Amino acid sequence: MRQVSRRIVSVGAMLLALGQGVQASPPTFDDADTMRTFIERYSADERSVGIFYDAAWSETAFARREALIDAALERLKGVNHGELGRSGRVDYLLMRTKLEADRNEIAQQRRQWEQMREILPFRDDIVALEEQRSRLDGVDAEAAAATLATFKERIKRTRERIEEGKKPADQRKAEYAEGKSPIEVSPVVARRAARAVDELRGTLRQWNDYFAQYTPEFDWWVNAPYNEAQREMDQYAKFLRESIAGIKGEPDDPLIGDPIGREKLVQDLATEWIAYTPEEIVAIGEREFAWCEKEMKKAAAELGFENWRDGLEHVKKQHVGPGEQAALTTELTREAIDFVTSRDMLTVPELANEIWRQTMLSAEGQRTLPFAAYGPQAFLIAYPTSGMAHDDKLMSMRGNNRYFMRIVAPHELIPGHHLQAFFAQRERPYRRVFATPFLVEGWALYWEMLLWDVGYGSTPEQRIGMLFWRMHRAARIIVSMKFQLGEMQPPEMIDFLVDRVGHERLTATSEVRRFIGGDYGPLYQIAYMIGGLQFRALRKECVDSGLMTEKEFHDSILKCGAIPVELIRMELLNQKVGPEARPSWKWNG
Repeated sequence: MRQVSRRIVSVGAMLLALGQGVQASPPTFDDADTMRTFIERYSADERSVGIFYDAAWSETAFARREALIDAALERLKGVNHGELGRSGRVDYLLMRTKLEADRNEIAQQRRQWEQMREILPFRDDIVALEEQRSRLDGVDAEAAAATLATFKERIKRTRERIEEGKKPADQRKAEYAEGKSPIEVSPVVARRAARAVDELRGTLRQWNDYFAQYTPEFDWWVNAPYNEAQREMDQYAKFLRESIAGIKGEPDDPLIGDPIGREKLVQDLATEWIAYTPEEIVAIGEREFAWCEKEMKKAAAELGFENWRDGLEHVKKQHVGPGEQAALTTELTREAIDFVTSRDMLTVPELANEIWRQTMLSAEGQRTLPFAAYGPQAFLIAYPTSGMAHDDKLMSMRGNNRYFMRIVAPHELIPGHHLQAFFAQRERPYRRVFATPFLVEGWALYWEMLLWDVGYGSTPEQRIGMLFWRMHRAARIIVSMKFQLGEMQPPEMIDFLVDRVGHERLTATSEVRRFIGGDYGPLYQIAYMIGGLQFRALRKECVDSGLMTEKEFHDSILKCGAIPVELIRMELLNQKVGPEARPSWKWNG
């Protein structure tokens, strides 16, 4: 009963604090659920602030998020870190790291905005209209219409300045009126600005929809200038995307990314609890790549090939025909599940084994996902569609052959992502806000490594299929880190994947488009191999030492949540570290 009554008091105190607003005294941190309560409350506040302050590229939103972060950091100081238990200490470090990382991210977004400020002259007006609506200040329809009516001319002048900026310096006009000087816009900034225009159009649409049907005279004043403004912004986004960035939605579109540079890379590595420099990470990738090449030569030699690329070519030809890929992947998935469960390597709940399915990827989806992937409870299968060009069909079949897919199946489903997601929804779900690809992808890649170690590849063809992906993940480290450092351009990245790894050019292009497209974080591509190597090092400490059984080790990781691997290590080994602890684990070698 004592535990129940303490929880009631805790909930009552929380409700009282919420009712009193931001000036309320911080809660007393004295029970076992201290950090979980803290994290869940902050996560709720963060969602609420994000929903309310939703105007695109709003300085008010940036400032409000920063205020929320600062208040949370101040409250965190009230936690008696020394009295926290094993999980509580890890939660504390997770929360502190997230808050610091979120602040860095806002600073990065502000820097990106400064690069776009001059070419988005309507941002402030759109944000002001939406924020006035959010404050319930009503609307002056006539004044709003007058503002929107200026968009066409302002966009026209900005486009002219950008067009002038495209010309060589010696071909530009000799003199300019104030505010009409050329603007030089790089493809990277143009692509980002086009996305920002789309977001601002959405903000303006939200503002208009709120008033249009319910406010007298609003539509009479605003309808025409609003529609004109939306058309002009739509055309402007197209101009930036197609004429400046060169992106037209075609297979041969230029590959444009937004490198973050070394300083931000160092910040992001610290956020992921990686105690290595960008250059050291590249060196690890090169070492792993060299190991893969050596093993690939061995496997190819067993097949009678002097050149390992000939052995890889032999494997690529072992693909199934139209209509047979789904049956193949089903067979390979069940084989992997039987392998790990028969050896009692980890717990696979019956429900987790019951609720997965397969989905075929569309031709459009395969532009960025040329290989299989995981979706919610689904194995996403890449295979040629009937409308694909003939050469593209052949490349897709070769890139998704029987032996490549054999190791993809356990990576994506069980014991990989599907099982991982199943546990994440049921074990410490409050930790989902800390999700990191170094756990998500590192776990799946660790299993590829472990399955290699225990003989899952019993034939040369099977080992070549496993090595291709392992080599690919090592290559990802090299090309993505060098891209973010400004040392490698997209065409060089494609050539590396084709010439050094053995990719088809179509799949290599799709991979690079995904690496740099902005839908994944800049460290995502290194997380596979780096996270996998971290788990291998942790396994030596926990399993090889006799501290845990293999099954206990794997089950414990799944119950920790998708958090940085160094912090999983702290929890498994019950390490007692201070509240200001920083990444320090030297797992490499």
